[in-house]
Amino acid sequence: MATLKHISSKNSDYTAIEAYLIYQHDEFSGKVILDEQGKPKLRESYVLDTLECGDFSFATACLLANRRYGKNTQHGDIKSHQYIISFDPRDAADNGLTMEKAQALGLKFCEENFPGHPAIVCTHPDGHNHSGNIHVHIVIGSIRTREVERKPYMQKPRDWREGMKHSSTAQTMRHLRVEVMELCESAGLYQIDLLNGSKERVSEAEYWARRRGQMKLDRENAALTATGQQPRQKKFETVKDTLRKQISSVLYRATSFEDFSDRLMQQYGITVKESRGQLSYLPSGRTKFIRAKHLGDKFDKVAVLATLQANAERKPKAQFKQDTIGKLIDIQSRMTEGKGKGIGYKRWLTKHNLKVMAQTVKLLQEKDLTDEDALNQRITELETKYHDSLAVVKDLEGRMKFNKELRYHVAAYASTKNIAQQLKTAKRPAAFEEQHRAELTAYRAAAAYFKANNITKLASPKKLEAEYAQLASEKAKFYEQYKEAKEELLKLKTAKQNVASFFREEEQTQQER
Repeated sequence: MATLKHISSKNSDYTAIEAYLIYQHDEFSGKVILDEQGKPKLRESYVLDTLECGDFSFATACLLANRRYGKNTQHGDIKSHQYIISFDPRDAADNGLTMEKAQALGLKFCEENFPGHPAIVCTHPDGHNHSGNIHVHIVIGSIRTREVERKPYMQKPRDWREGMKHSSTAQTMRHLRVEVMELCESAGLYQIDLLNGSKERVSEAEYWARRRGQMKLDRENAALTATGQQPRQKKFETVKDTLRKQISSVLYRATSFEDFSDRLMQQYGITVKESRGQLSYLPSGRTKFIRAKHLGDKFDKVAVLATLQANAERKPKAQFKQDTIGKLIDIQSRMTEGKGKGIGYKRWLTKHNLKVMAQTVKLLQEKDLTDEDALNQRITELETKYHDSLAVVKDLEGRMKFNKELRYHVAAYASTKNIAQQLKTAKRPAAFEEQHRAELTAYRAAAAYFKANNITKLASPKKLEAEYAQLASEKAKFYEQYKEAKEELLKLKTAKQNVASFFREEEQTQQER
């Protein structure tokens, strides 16, 4: 399950990041590890390449870019960005992932998503936790040194213009997560859904607090074991870990927010409050609240209220679904095939078929379909409803896709129309077009799309969004009808087949007698 992590740096010493990638560092203090002669120790294994640096080193290329465009002169300016792609430890054994293959994937990812930026791509064979996860460091200088072709995910000029600074926004991270997922899928590697976030949000500080606490606890337990004492605790927990467990133990028993709040206070002394639509928790002994977003997705307001509502509406689970039926097994063919020659296997088959027929008869009686003609008529009605609903769903999906494409081109057309008009009055049209090639390309693509679809009047973005929402609502309604018809149709067809098989088997038994 490849993951993506972003780190921005304000350090003006660009050689520091290259030194970190090449030399060994203490994982807790971050200091370089020296050998017996006092020189930095090289990492045992790594693969490193540079991109967009020309004949210069990464540090020199970044410094020249800063001087050329007059940027990154202040202490608080972000000088570089680092993206870390960590692959699943199982990929090495199961999917043949090597450092060289990971480096090639990292270079491809960098070329496609950070064109124009001086970059270092470096692959390491393992991480801090020594789990064997091959990971790739992609470090880019913050300034783009050349203008690049505008791609659909690029929304602002800083995403393609020369001399502009890279910005890691929420939209950028979403695009990059999708790219990582597609990269792993094309390479046949393990992957998880990176778009829905993590249920438990562990910050960098909490991660290292866990590591340091576990190390200290292990030393204390070793000392206790040496004296013949039994350790009381083997796994270290941070304050947030304890808080998560306590909230979870209460959350799945409470049925209202008042009940949830009272139980937290009575059992653990935890105060919960709501501010600006967000929940915060105050554990006993602390003076500062901890926000839900720092604990995990299931502790925020929406998830908590949804869980409480589900608890209130929860009904006792039935032992089995009343209208669920299985399929009859042909006992004669099974015995002839030699599957289970013993009498016990035949008894099990007979018992299974009796249960299935009992379920079949009960289902047909409940739906008043014991008559063969009525059953056939109901199956025909369901088949018609199934196909009609599916056709409507497919039609709505096509209209939603067209709406999405149209919204994209309308937005591109509106944002580039002014540039296209300026081209008509430009004194040097060729130079103007070269300067604004990306905007003019988007404008012409939008105009061609409108012409191909005979669109003469553009709808407003708000109207298109409202139309999309309406289409999505209709799709959900018809999809539910399609789903219900499909489920009932499958059950009734199975029931019809069971009845036919049962009477056919009875007829064969009578003939044998």
